[in-house]
Amino acid sequence: MDAERILEFNARNIAEFRSSGGKLGGPFEGAPVLLLTATGAKSGQPRTSPMMYLPEGDRIIVFASNEGKDHHPSWYHNLRANRLATVELGTETFPVVATEITGAEHDRLYAIQAERYPGFATYRERTERIIPVIELTRTEA
Repeated sequence: MDAERILEFNARNIAEFRSSGGKLGGPFEGAPVLLLTATGAKSGQPRTSPMMYLPEGDRIIVFASNEGKDHHPSWYHNLRANRLATVELGTETFPVVATEITGAEHDRLYAIQAERYPGFATYRERTERIIPVIELTRTEA
């Protein structure tokens, strides 16, 4: 998908998410999806990205898969520049801090996501880069 089509696709999903109380249809129907708003590393402007996540107890885990492309998604670069962000989950909105997970815990979490959603296994096969795994932890406003 080219950049313009990705922006349109994301805009449609963001609008649907917000108008339906946090649910999406189509290829995301029934999948756990959240909206992550991070500050643009270059622009300084808020950037919202819809993405699947892995709920694990109180933990919220996201994956910078970028559909297996050989570069990280923009939201990952934004979080590296500023770890503070906002999550919309269902009808709730709250601040988070992002922490990258590495080592055995990275591998364990990615394996769970790839088992539940085989597309994530495909993404890993498409690229030689290590796909970052990020924990989003609620913070006080």
